[in-house]
Parts: sequence; structure tokens; C-alpha cells
Amino acid sequence: MNSIFKVLAVALLLLIGITAPGFAGDTIKIGSGGAITGDSAPYGLSAARGVEIAIEDLNAKSGILGKKIELLVGDDVCKPEVAVNMATKLVSDGAQMIVGHVCSGATIAANKIYKDAGLIVISPASTNDDLTLKGEHPNFFRTISYDGAKADLMTSFVKNNLKVKTVAMIHDKGDYGKGQMELARKYFEKLGDVEVILFEGVTTGAVDYTDIVQKIKRSNAELTMWGGYHSDASKIVGMIKKKKVDTIFFYADGIIGDNFVTLAGKYSDGVYATGPNDTSSNPLYKELTAKHQKKYGEAPGTFFYNGYACVQALAAAAEKAGSIDYDKMRAAMFEIKVDSPLGPIGFDKNGDVVGAGFSVYQFQNGKYTQVN
Repeated sequence: MNSIFKVLAVALLLLIGITAPGFAGDTIKIGSGGAITGDSAPYGLSAARGVEIAIEDLNAKSGILGKKIELLVGDDVCKPEVAVNMATKLVSDGAQMIVGHVCSGATIAANKIYKDAGLIVISPASTNDDLTLKGEHPNFFRTISYDGAKADLMTSFVKNNLKVKTVAMIHDKGDYGKGQMELARKYFEKLGDVEVILFEGVTTGAVDYTDIVQKIKRSNAELTMWGGYHSDASKIVGMIKKKKVDTIFFYADGIIGDNFVTLAGKYSDGVYATGPNDTSSNPLYKELTAKHQKKYGEAPGTFFYNGYACVQALAAAAEKAGSIDYDKMRAAMFEIKVDSPLGPIGFDKNGDVVGAGFSVYQFQNGKYTQVN
């Protein structure tokens, strides 16, 4: 079965098998919102699998507050307008807390619905700063570092490790991609000694990226930084290397995972990217990796462990609060400590994760290797 059909098959199983009521009587309903189909499906599916296995583990014990957990799954295709409709359906179906979404733009759009409904939301992958730092989403938490932390890491590595002086920055015009590059540009300005000589957005999903590649070539930028996802990144890096443009490639975590390598092929070698810290020595990480392999017949995807940690956090907050009341659960979220596959984590006053950071990776021989 090729990868596309495999993704669709898994998505169908999720949508048919999980959204149906799983338990008779009184349950606690957790909604899972993310990209189950479309270009970002590998990210959404990896997180959804983490949520599914975490709920299975909890239900094998005492569930949450002695009640079994029912999982409701939605598919936002990583599009804000779809996410709003999906969120509305999850709320109408009785979701009492939410894990999601994966794409920042979808999360921002959908959270208007969740906030009005008084639901705690925790994301395994949405990194846009505005979700926590503006105070507009008081119900929102995440198990992944925010864009500002990544921007600091990326720019420092570019200046201090790669010794680069000139940078071209391109993005997909989305909340995540453009926001990431705007932050990185600000951090470069603070650092000094690195000049951003090209800053431009491209249309996501385009067939031909010749124009932007020519601009990068004419700029003579020592390094090209991309803000966006793996599908566009694979096309851009392939074209740049085919045209022998002499530039280092550094992309944010939107490309981390095997799918970038699959699409970019040999052109992925040498590309830098940020990604969650490697916690593969963590005992729970090892245990969950084995469970995933047994259940799905393959290694976990990018946000599997973050998705699992999201459910752990919701369960811990509900137990500490002794209730799933919004105000009580929200207060508890700031007090809990969770032994997760990401390591021991908690949440700061903004809802950002404490204890789970980012590292720099480089794709080498078809795999990404931590280099910082």
C-alpha cells in the first residue's frame, strides 16, 4: 500500500471507528481536532494516534474521575475555515475538552468556538506566539514550545554555528509560516551581524517556484530560511539544488518528519531544521514507541508523543480539580506536573509548556540527526 492510500486508510479508520460512541452511559468526551487528510495529514495523524493511545491507557485504568473517556475526532485539513465548522461540530457533539489543532491558523480560528463554549484546549503542535502571549486565548495550552523560542534557537545557531552573514527568508503567508519568519527576522535584528536581504511570501501548493528560486539566486544569500510546511519546502529545496543555487537551507519544524525526506528525496540531505528535543531515552517514550509499532506497524510520527502528553495533562488537571468545570480545570493546569514521554512537564502563566524544548537537526542520509 503506497503512503497516500495508507494515510487515507488510517484516516478512514479514525473517522469511522473512533467518532462513534465508544461507551454506554456517562462518559467524558475529548475532542481531537487536526489535519487527518490533506498535505498536513502526517502531522495530524501522528498527534491523533498519540491521543488515541493515551485514552486507551487511561480507560484501561480508571479513565478520568472514574469515568470512561469517549474520543470524538474531527478533520480540519489544516484550513481555518474548515476548522471553525469542525470545532462547531465537536462542541455540538458534546466535547468537554479539546486536543488540537495541529496548524496554528486552524487553532486560532477554531478557538473562538471553544472559548465561547468554555472548553480547555491543548495543542500538540500549534506554535504561533499569539496563542499564548497576547492573552486572547486564556483557555489554550500546548505541549510544544512557541515560535519565539524556536526563532531564538534558529537565529543563534545561524549566527554562531554556521557563521552566516546574509539570509533570504521565504514563507507560505500563513499564520505559522509567516509568523515564524517575522519573529526570526526580529531576532536577527537583535543579534546583529546578520543581514536579511530577501523577505518574501509564496503561494502554498504552487506547482512552480521558479520565481522565488531566481530571487534567492540573485540575492546571493548564504542561507535560505523557510517558514511553512514540508510539501512546499520539498519542492523549493529540490528546485534550488537542481539549479545549483549556493545557499544553506534552514527550515522551521514544519518540515520535521519522514514525509519531507520522502518528497525531497536526495535533495533533503544537508538541510537544517528545528524540532522537539530528542527524548528517546525516556522510559515512557520507549514504551509508547513499542505500543505504536505494535498497533500501527510503523514508527511514530512527529507529534505522537506531544499528542499523548496533551491527554495526560487534561487528565491530570481534571483529577487535581476534582471536576471538569472550566474554571477549576484551568486553575489546575497551572499547578500540575506530568511525567510525559517528553520528560517532566508543566505549564507557565501563559499556558506554554515548561520542560519541553527544541533542538536543531540536520537531514543526513535520509534521516534527521540532532546537531545542537
